[in-house]
Amino acid sequence: MDRATRIGSRIKLRDLRVLMAIADSGSMAKAAAKLGISHPAISKTISEIEAELGVRLLDRGSQGTELTAQGEVLRRCGVNIFDEMQQGLRALDHLSDPNSGEVRLGCTDIILNSLVPPIVQQFCKAHPGVQLDVKLANPGEDQIQQLRERRIDLLITRATGPHDDFNSEALFEEPFVFVVGANSKFALNRRTSLKEIIHANWVLPPYNSAPGALIVAVFEANGHSPPEPLVKTIAVQLTVSLIASGDFVGILPRSVAALNAQAGLRILPLRASGPRISAEIVCLKNRTLSPAVNGFMRFARDVGTSVVRKT
Repeated sequence: MDRATRIGSRIKLRDLRVLMAIADSGSMAKAAAKLGISHPAISKTISEIEAELGVRLLDRGSQGTELTAQGEVLRRCGVNIFDEMQQGLRALDHLSDPNSGEVRLGCTDIILNSLVPPIVQQFCKAHPGVQLDVKLANPGEDQIQQLRERRIDLLITRATGPHDDFNSEALFEEPFVFVVGANSKFALNRRTSLKEIIHANWVLPPYNSAPGALIVAVFEANGHSPPEPLVKTIAVQLTVSLIASGDFVGILPRSVAALNAQAGLRILPLRASGPRISAEIVCLKNRTLSPAVNGFMRFARDVGTSVVRKT
């Protein structure tokens, strides 16, 4: 019998659950209370796993219990195993009732306030029995970690960058546009140039953020140094509200500006050179996705295609 088979026959799902509970709670006593078993039983389980594997899984100290590097590897195995089991159960439920299940979606603020609402509206009309759990994921490591920890099923975001453990599918690619309020003095002049608005009150992402770096490139590609924004923010609702007031100007991806036209935004007819930005669906590689999640992804693709046509 090889080592993997031998260990697999001796380490049970219950043992992995114990390790995961300790990692979540930070102590054996809290894990015991959470699982409804005794503290000695928890300690015995960990000791038996450590003896079987020949490694130490926990560092015990006055501040509580932390996983060692080896313990973290085994914990991730447990997360993956229980997640695959949950996905299988969801698939079984779907076979008995196609209008059931859950989709856990992560998205950044700019996606949440532009692309997600039409996707959710269309999906919920077609699948009223499927529950959606929509979580805000901050750009950068937060959204990546939510995927890796399997706290979400899929992520809709602006580019995440290359990652070996992700599948990334571009929904569409689009340019940035200069945006003003519909009642702004700049909106009334069809010949407004970038030179005329460069000294206006700007609301822009901080230039040291990922979206801010792209905005810098837009200004430079159009022959201007980036202005000092009066308001720095990556909050899309605040950006849209300030621009719609007519007192501020900004730069947004074309689809975001178009989908917020009803809020009082107007795209200036300027030819903006510079980088383009994509909207992407991102999932973990080699992870089973439930039928409900696959269905949601189909609606995301359809809405993405529709947005490109309209803008």
